[in-house]
Amino acid sequence: MSISKKRLAELAALPDGAIDTSDIPEAGEAFFQAAKLRPGTPKARAGVPSVAVTYARTGQSTRANALGMRPMQERAYERRGEQYLLIKSPPASGKSRALMFIALDKLHNQNIRQAIIVVPEKSIGASFHDEPLTKYGFWADWTVVPKWNLCDAPGSDNGGKVNSVGAFLESGDKVLVCTHATFRFAVDKFGIEAFDGRLIAVDEFHHVSANPDNKLGQHLGQFIARDQVHIVAMTGSYFRGDAEAVLSPADEAKFDTVTYTYYEQLNGYEHLKELDIGYYFYAGAYAEDIIKVLEPEEKTIVHIPSVNARESTKDKIKEVEHIIESLGEWQGTDPSTGFQLVKTPAGRVLRIADLVDDDSARRDRVSAALKNPAQKNNRDHIDIIIALGMAKEGFDWVWCEHALTVGYRSSLTEIIQIIGRATRDAPGKIRARFTNLIAEPDASAEAVNEAVNDTLKAIAASLVMEQVLAPRFEFKPKHSGSTAAEGFSYGEGEYDPAKCNVGFNEGTGQFQIEIKGLVTPKSEKAQQICQQDLNEVIAAFIQDKPAIERGLFDQEVVAEELTQLRLGKIIRDKYPELDDADQEAVRQHAIAALNLTQMAKKVAVGEGGGPGEPRPNTAFVDGVRKYVLDVTELDIDLIDSVNPFGEAYAILSKHMNATSLEQVKAMIAAKRVSMTMDDARDLAKRALKFKHDRGRLPSITAGDAWEKRMAEGVAFLARMKAEAARG
Repeated sequence: MSISKKRLAELAALPDGAIDTSDIPEAGEAFFQAAKLRPGTPKARAGVPSVAVTYARTGQSTRANALGMRPMQERAYERRGEQYLLIKSPPASGKSRALMFIALDKLHNQNIRQAIIVVPEKSIGASFHDEPLTKYGFWADWTVVPKWNLCDAPGSDNGGKVNSVGAFLESGDKVLVCTHATFRFAVDKFGIEAFDGRLIAVDEFHHVSANPDNKLGQHLGQFIARDQVHIVAMTGSYFRGDAEAVLSPADEAKFDTVTYTYYEQLNGYEHLKELDIGYYFYAGAYAEDIIKVLEPEEKTIVHIPSVNARESTKDKIKEVEHIIESLGEWQGTDPSTGFQLVKTPAGRVLRIADLVDDDSARRDRVSAALKNPAQKNNRDHIDIIIALGMAKEGFDWVWCEHALTVGYRSSLTEIIQIIGRATRDAPGKIRARFTNLIAEPDASAEAVNEAVNDTLKAIAASLVMEQVLAPRFEFKPKHSGSTAAEGFSYGEGEYDPAKCNVGFNEGTGQFQIEIKGLVTPKSEKAQQICQQDLNEVIAAFIQDKPAIERGLFDQEVVAEELTQLRLGKIIRDKYPELDDADQEAVRQHAIAALNLTQMAKKVAVGEGGGPGEPRPNTAFVDGVRKYVLDVTELDIDLIDSVNPFGEAYAILSKHMNATSLEQVKAMIAAKRVSMTMDDARDLAKRALKFKHDRGRLPSITAGDAWEKRMAEGVAFLARMKAEAARG
């Protein structure tokens, strides 16, 4: 029996508990189609997420101590006496308030004359408005005299605001808030010496660069050289898409680092349980396909591409109109907020904020409505935000469940900031996701190289986020005297001295994994990299175009060419101050973290069902344990033999059209170059280690691909030497 449109509408309007299919004679496929349209019932999503992480919801990261500090803030406050402090912590973890606690202590107890808070844009200055900290247990309140929050003042950065900085330096007041730009101009005008005895706090520190063209980075280097100020730097992402250092190695070494991981943050939430990250491909104009991944029932921020981007149709206004039309029937504009009102086929009226509008008056009215503090806790205030350059860094909308970005963004930092819009904790918000919608490479298109590059960047971003979201790894060499570590759980059998063990500390979100043949870092710098900065090393490797191209698309690649040669070269270039042994230690720790994450994902996905099915919050931990237990012996040679991009390729092959995939493979294969002298030297060094371990040189006729490749390197060097001798 068919079902009428009126009956469909009636069913769609019913709450879950009111529907009993036994009482509905026409229940069948049509009924279930109606159920899919009902509010609160998500439609099937296109593709599968490349990253799907579940968390325990302990509530710990949002719980305050007696001083009103959450765990990250307490950890940072413990280091308040440091002259140079770097706080690396995810969006929404409370960095702004952590700085308030630290700055107040420096002003009251450390003889610091004044605190200058420097933010990248005016809107973020609102994060440093007055806070009644004593209300929650602290010994002082945070107050900023209104005229000294220059982010709220009219005028340009290089005008009266610079003079206001000078007036503040001469005043007896304690706190000033300004933009990065205002601060740069003020330092140029008044000189480094004028800021002696003060705290310089730099929010969103990833905007800084050691590049001589980066003025803020140049000024910070001068401040550090003079050594007469305290500096607190804060960032939710220390990655840079251009791979430039944020500080010079010598300057960075002076900073004490407080790290609070994404895992600690999300695992300690009260409500948010699952975070999915995926990249999906489209053909033609993105506006035609966006509705396949845009779920109207989810609170969503859509970032459309820049008009200069390949994905843009060059008419951003029509793109927004098309998205709105795809969602339903336009009902007009809310006169008080400027929000677009759209009625969906299910009968629900969506409230959509258009931040792309070229009319500044209309756009400013919408922006002001979004920031209305009276609506901060109102989930129904807005449903979808469509933006281009806005609603990213520092934008706070706790109800956001889906960050949907069209086209690849310029850097990992920008992607992490966008993902951060969706990772706030809020009542009833169980799942959040980030979707990167990118154009499928088409070998017939003129921009095929750009398309392939964007694909590789999107995959790289996904791989880096897997590392960022995972628990922290601590690796130990396995030997006969190895013992269990206090605070770690080792699974059902507990610690086994005869095997390589996997310990996990749920409280700190930290693995301790034993690996045979692991090199231990000796210098303080190498230890610090292995303990705190492995993600930065992995990000540099994953963003290395030759590595990811060959790892994904070269079917003849030997894994060790990537894990040993390519990663080894990247580490030598990145840390030339380390000796050979420490460079090898860093390489081994980085590839172990990357490949164990990939293997854990493979196990967890294989046993946890498909996307959308329930996964235990222990899936990742169980995946690591199972992989280690399943292998005969976990040693560094085994880890090096795993292609770190293998699982990414498995995901990619599910997303991309098969013809396009083969075309990309052929294009990458055509770019292959013969062996270089640098490659041959690296292979020869590995061959010497092979001889030391096995008593013979690698054989050119070996069945093992890596042994054969090392022998080819030795032969290449011998041939080059012979040719040089012949003249």
